[in-house]
Amino acid sequence: MSIKQKIKIKTFTGSGSFDIRDEMINDSKDFLDTVEVTTIAQECVNLKKVEDDIAAIEEQLKKKKEEADHISSKVIPELLAEQGLSEIKLADGSKVSVKQEFRCTLPKDDVKREQAYEWLRNEKLGDIIKNNVFVTFGKGEDDKAKSLIDLAVENGYEPNQKSDVAWNTLTALYEERVKAGLDMPSDVFNLWIKDKTKISRK
Repeated sequence: MSIKQKIKIKTFTGSGSFDIRDEMINDSKDFLDTVEVTTIAQECVNLKKVEDDIAAIEEQLKKKKEEADHISSKVIPELLAEQGLSEIKLADGSKVSVKQEFRCTLPKDDVKREQAYEWLRNEKLGDIIKNNVFVTFGKGEDDKAKSLIDLAVENGYEPNQKSDVAWNTLTALYEERVKAGLDMPSDVFNLWIKDKTKISRK
């Protein structure tokens, strides 16, 4: 419906007055608000579709990686082994070979991890163990930390002091300062602000 079609002719009696210009402005505003809401809704639908497309592509990529791993670690090695081959060359000159890949990691379980360390030490392999000695100090104990470092240096040790601030603590500080009209030096902090639309799904 056009703006003109939405305008209604009103008849007044008595002392009342009617300003058709005000009526046109009000109708125009209603029309524009409707257009804006429709545009926003459409963009939300577009965003949802793009996010769904990304999720589908990522799932497809995951399956392709699993397929590639299966062919690489199972199918080709078994086919080559059946023919008594360790490698072949393709028509385009590509060389295909199978090699063993090794990996060894420490267990996540603390007890088993300590057992692994003990085994290494018993096997005279303790030199490969890297030791980081940390002492945790609470807030307000910065002077104590410095005193301990000085003491270690006096006794011939070279301690490495690793300081850190949690990212969420820094983020909260940054947000608080921005809202208060304050800033933080961008040459020493990685700072960014951006808008993000989130669509919650059932």
